[in-house]
Amino acid sequence: MSEKNTVEKSQTPLTREFLSESWREMGLSVGSRIIVHSSLSSLGWVCGGSVAVIRSLMDVVTEDGLIVMPAHSSENSEPSYWQNPPVPREWWPIIRDHQPAFNPQWSPSRGMGAIAELFRTLPGVSRSDHPTTSFCAWGKISEEVTNQQPMSHPMGEFSPLATLYDLDAQVLLIGVGWQSNTSLHLAEERSGIYGEINQASAIDDQGERRWVGYTELDSDVELFDKVGKAFEAKPGAVMRRQVGQAQCSLMSQRRLVDFGVEWLKSH
Repeated sequence: MSEKNTVEKSQTPLTREFLSESWREMGLSVGSRIIVHSSLSSLGWVCGGSVAVIRSLMDVVTEDGLIVMPAHSSENSEPSYWQNPPVPREWWPIIRDHQPAFNPQWSPSRGMGAIAELFRTLPGVSRSDHPTTSFCAWGKISEEVTNQQPMSHPMGEFSPLATLYDLDAQVLLIGVGWQSNTSLHLAEERSGIYGEINQASAIDDQGERRWVGYTELDSDVELFDKVGKAFEAKPGAVMRRQVGQAQCSLMSQRRLVDFGVEWLKSH
């Protein structure tokens, strides 16, 4: 959506202070631990853009809390799997040989939205070191979330998502749907019903670029909408609020994952 369209669809500018109050009314407070998936344009016109959104969240949870956002870099992956868009077969070996190695400071996120991409670059934000599915975190215990992530099955056990589960964190969706809710990948892992696929990425191995293989779950994100709709039908499972033009949702990550495991096993 162009900024012109965003302005035309907005009744009034959203401010940092307005957003902070909205998050408080949804249930966030000092010390809250959240993983955020977001779309800046969905909110309408925000005075300060991504900066104001991030500041508003920090204002509420403070450093005593925890903010996590995905920083996935899907371009650093096996090119034969690419679909959006696919690339010619003759390009594949060139990409494998020349894709830059993952670097926590340099490697941008892809498809995560403007808010998550700015968050990745901010002082005090730590990042896990997985070449395709890294996460960023801010708060006193941020490094507890980002200091480990297995190369294979990076959204399963011992991942940032699993750490958030252990911390009894919450999920905040800002203008995005269930397919953006990465915590459901942890539910997929724990359901035990999915196979594996071979994946590969460029990494930095003590200063040497290497193209390395690993395995990940053969995920089916098309089911996430069905899981999410079934979950939000449970009384009290999801707190929903209109913030500006965006439909926002807040929920327990642990409760969502546990529900997702059982739903996937039974469908």
